Amino acid sequence: MDIGPPKRAAASRMGRLLGLPLRRRLRLAAMLLGAVLALGFGLRWLHWQFTHVVLDDARVTSDMIMLASRVPGWVKDLPVSAGDSLRQGDLLVQVDARESALAVQELEARMAGVAARRAELAAQRVLVDQQSSSQYAAAVAKLDSARASLPAAEADRIFAEAEYGRAGQLIGSGAGTQQRLQQVRAAMDGARQRVVVAAAEIRNAEAQLATALAAREQLNVIDRQLESIGPQLRELTATRDRAALDLADRTIRMPFDGVVDRIFIDPGEYVLAAQRIILVHSPAAVRVEANVKETDIRFFRPGTPVRVTVDAYPGRVFQGEVDRVVAAATSEFALLPSPNPSGNFTKITQRLPIRVQLRPPPPPGLLRPGMMVQVEAEARE
Repeated sequence: MDIGPPKRAAASRMGRLLGLPLRRRLRLAAMLLGAVLALGFGLRWLHWQFTHVVLDDARVTSDMIMLASRVPGWVKDLPVSAGDSLRQGDLLVQVDARESALAVQELEARMAGVAARRAELAAQRVLVDQQSSSQYAAAVAKLDSARASLPAAEADRIFAEAEYGRAGQLIGSGAGTQQRLQQVRAAMDGARQRVVVAAAEIRNAEAQLATALAAREQLNVIDRQLESIGPQLRELTATRDRAALDLADRTIRMPFDGVVDRIFIDPGEYVLAAQRIILVHSPAAVRVEANVKETDIRFFRPGTPVRVTVDAYPGRVFQGEVDRVVAAATSEFALLPSPNPSGNFTKITQRLPIRVQLRPPPPPGLLRPGMMVQVEAEARE
């Protein structure tokens, strides 16, 4: 087979190229190198387009805490400004608390009066207990003594009546004297009187015993009074605690280490209950939220690694992973739903929100809520 002419043609072309000026040859080589590089970058970009998913609808976000006042009042002190970094517990707003402080003092004074009344009743109970105990013991002893003396008085009366009977028989037989009869009769009357006195002493002792028992019943009255003080004191305590809570709520402090984003009031203004006052967030708790097309949601699962680039820091890449995927499209949260009563339908690709946590977390304050970012992930199912 004859292959001579092509070789001669190729050699002829090479010779023509070598015969060109050096500048032109360098220009042709640069154009060729540029074409090769462009082809390489184009192939790489095309491969990247087919193997990666880029989310432009993404931004840095955080939990924005809106602090409000639970109680109304005049703003007395507002020592912070927007942009201040504060520690947990630092003062944000002081609402006028004079009336609440006076209410707490009044209730504490009433509680002190009730406590003093309880101490007084307790001392009175001890005194009544001791007095009634002594009276009861004395009445019991007197009753025992009176009951012991009654049999002896009865025996003396019986003996005196028997003596009087014998003296009367002696007078009838002429052996006794009138004087003896009178003496025996006086002794009999005295014995009968002692019996009456002994019976009266028993009744008196019984009456004293009843009085002592009645005095002991006064202890029950005092106990009921002490019991009624308990609920009264608990009621005052609850009212005092409510007033103290009202007083504490008039001092609004920073709930965590964070930044003041916006202030909606000025010192001297009157705020209402539940009125927004200050907006704050924690720089250490920032995250990235993005909206993924429903056609790409299969590439984003919890734990999927992603690359995050921030518009504010060109060339800097943050690593992260998908923390969670919301189970409803963003259209479901619209304030004004768009029904389609006319029957005309245009299919629109929906988006589902995802949350990305940066690993490792960025330095606090580097990323701020609202910054636009891009999220990239490999298209691997």
